[in-house]
Amino acid sequence: MPLNRRTFLGTTAAAGAGVAVAGGVASPAAAEGRDPGHGHDHGQGRGPKRYAFSVMGTTDLHGHVFNWDYFTDKEYDDAAHNDVGLAKISTLVDAVRKEKGRHNTLLIDAGDIIQGTQLSYYYARVEPITGSGGRRGPEHPMALAMNHMRYDAAALGNHEFNYGIPTLRAFQEQLDFPLLGANALDAKTLKPAFPPYAVRRLRVPHGPDVKVGILGLTNPGIAIWDKANVQGKMTFPGLVEQAKIYVPKLRALGCDVVICTDHSGLDGGTSYGDALPYPENASSLVAEQVPGIDAILVGHTHKEVASRTVVNKETGKSVVLSEPYMWGMRLSVFDFELEFSRGRWQVVSVTAEVRNANAVAEDPVVKRLVKAEHDKVVAYVNQVVGTNAAEMRSTEAPYKDVPIIDLINRIQSETVKAALASSEYAALPVLSQAACFSRSAVIPAGKVTIRDVAGLYVYENTLEARLLTGAQVRAYLEFSANYYVQTTGAVDPAKITNANGTPDYNYDVVSGVSYEIDIAKPAGSRVSKVMFDGKPLDDSARFVLAVNNYRANGGGNFPGVAAAKQLWANSDEIRNTMIAWVKAKGVIDQKEFASVEWKLTQNGVPVF
Repeated sequence: MPLNRRTFLGTTAAAGAGVAVAGGVASPAAAEGRDPGHGHDHGQGRGPKRYAFSVMGTTDLHGHVFNWDYFTDKEYDDAAHNDVGLAKISTLVDAVRKEKGRHNTLLIDAGDIIQGTQLSYYYARVEPITGSGGRRGPEHPMALAMNHMRYDAAALGNHEFNYGIPTLRAFQEQLDFPLLGANALDAKTLKPAFPPYAVRRLRVPHGPDVKVGILGLTNPGIAIWDKANVQGKMTFPGLVEQAKIYVPKLRALGCDVVICTDHSGLDGGTSYGDALPYPENASSLVAEQVPGIDAILVGHTHKEVASRTVVNKETGKSVVLSEPYMWGMRLSVFDFELEFSRGRWQVVSVTAEVRNANAVAEDPVVKRLVKAEHDKVVAYVNQVVGTNAAEMRSTEAPYKDVPIIDLINRIQSETVKAALASSEYAALPVLSQAACFSRSAVIPAGKVTIRDVAGLYVYENTLEARLLTGAQVRAYLEFSANYYVQTTGAVDPAKITNANGTPDYNYDVVSGVSYEIDIAKPAGSRVSKVMFDGKPLDDSARFVLAVNNYRANGGGNFPGVAAAKQLWANSDEIRNTMIAWVKAKGVIDQKEFASVEWKLTQNGVPVF
């Protein structure tokens, strides 16, 4: 494991030896589990009886430093007028530190830091932080901002692995704080591949230090979603299982407070079915099943939960959980009240709230630190790569077959056909799946830039080819149709999608076959008239499916595809493949690829 600037050595030294903390510098005794302050009798009136401190938390920053949308080339805005980015969060953090006293605060993150914007993409792929040709790479913009903000620790998110382990290690080395992952293990030794925890000391005037243990837990789904990057290298057991190992260790080290930072949602739900024995969203389960935790910073699900209390089944004590909204829109603030009793600090109460980034200005220091990197990326994404004959939008893509999604499928199917041209599968028909990743994507008429194309495919997915039967294709379509709300009356496009919380990216359309989806029928019996080459689909026929790696590895739990034979895989992002396709063609003309292959019906009657 590479060392970063603060030299976090394994489990114990990552717990604080020689690490600057909010209240000073942790002594070497912290690394050995000794606490000099707790050896004194402060229960006889010679020291303070009460102490308060705060832990601030962010999550799912996804490469957002500024309140800027690189896909629209202007300031970020949405219907709720949220603002995004670390520059805003930094201002909120400074305000909390002034309120509470800088020495009485800690700052942590719950993961998904280095993927999500063109800013983060640029420093992973265009000018990578790993360096090239023996030259040292540039500093990652997120490292520049987070180091300035003096984070104390961050959990690994699943998207940390999107660019491969070397990029993640390079980012880790640039940080002044540890990346934690108690359930990210070396596949061969089963020992931690990252520090499982950190311990921070808070100095209490005329009293013993308060020791805060921070346990980092990541998502088991990494084994599926980034299989190509981690298989044989790392393994990811469950959050509950690893927390049961490390929370007692933190208490044995003399920690007065234990807080978890989990890249895992609250509700216990799982998108990958039974493909893994561990739940995807396990934070509430951790609180309920693992004694000794006082609070949990929650991430992964891009939801805002200011405060939720879960009672631990064994101890009956309350655990407070908080999930701030994604991209730096919110900052969670946990307020702890402690009392010195029976020779040590005891947690009396914990409360949590979130603060809104749109209420403050961007930190001018962060703006100055990352300005050059931001300007470079703005210039990059505005490069013209081709022209477009007619404007295409994704607004109606969740309920209509629109040309902009057909473009993705055309590029993917052509890429796979070319890749298999000299193989034994060359004669098989190629189908392709695509989803509406952004309802605001636009490819304008006229000049087309990199940001226009990249804005259509906002994830760093790569392309694969899997072998499916006609019956598996039919089952795939039927599963995808679960996205629609069963509707027998008037149809409102705004209300018929996202059934049971299904996100847009888990609704796939498949090109190369035609079909109808009847939204009046119950889930599981909606797809009909599935045709291939003008004839009813033959369940025994073989097809090649051009599919992204997230779906191929089990993301979304679509049937058949994860177990299907892999015929080919590419390491380049689909987004890059699309940009290269546009560059090579020069002109996008939807007349060459757009067709209506699927439609929604209601009792057999077309809806739109």
